[in-house]
Amino acid sequence: MTDGQPGLRERKKAATREALSWAALSLAVERGLENVRVEDIAAAAGVSPRTYNNYFSSKAEAIVHRHRDRILRAAEALRARPAEEPLWEALTQALVEPFDGAEEEPAPGWIAAVRQLLREPSLQAELVRGGARTRAELTAAIAARTGTDADRDLYPKLVAAAALSAMQVASEHYLAADPVVAFKPLFAETLRQLAAGLPDPSTR
Repeated sequence: MTDGQPGLRERKKAATREALSWAALSLAVERGLENVRVEDIAAAAGVSPRTYNNYFSSKAEAIVHRHRDRILRAAEALRARPAEEPLWEALTQALVEPFDGAEEEPAPGWIAAVRQLLREPSLQAELVRGGARTRAELTAAIAARTGTDADRDLYPKLVAAAALSAMQVASEHYLAADPVVAFKPLFAETLRQLAAGLPDPSTR
């Protein structure tokens, strides 16, 4: 790492990991998880099966990586936001930033296939397994910004848990929406309502 930025080797490794994760997701959506082999994923990403095994221990881990990486990048982005920026504004910008360039109009059948894929027990277990680390990283970034203790204080833990719950709600709404909606503004709106204290809509 140079001047706080990843070096060439780290960038290449990150690119390979991203390519493998995207290949795993795309193939699983297209064929079903049980019909995808490690060799298929490696070939789609342009690497060897041995290289794949150096990065991921399972197909589920490869698929979940993109979701997990977005949260970790959001934690890094939050640390880099201007100090004078209000917490929830900074947190919202940091969390939606990794979704820049995300496909807003997926191919026909993509969302239905993703819904089916997310019912896979192995994926559900992998999401739970990695959740503790991503939540801890986001909690630490919030604690650093607010001058609180990530281990002893409730506040950073509550904010991180609430923000990640908002991401989950936005994802579920996105996958269920008909017609299709863009994810990034939907996620930003869930965070905006959360930052506003979830005012009772019946009193408007």
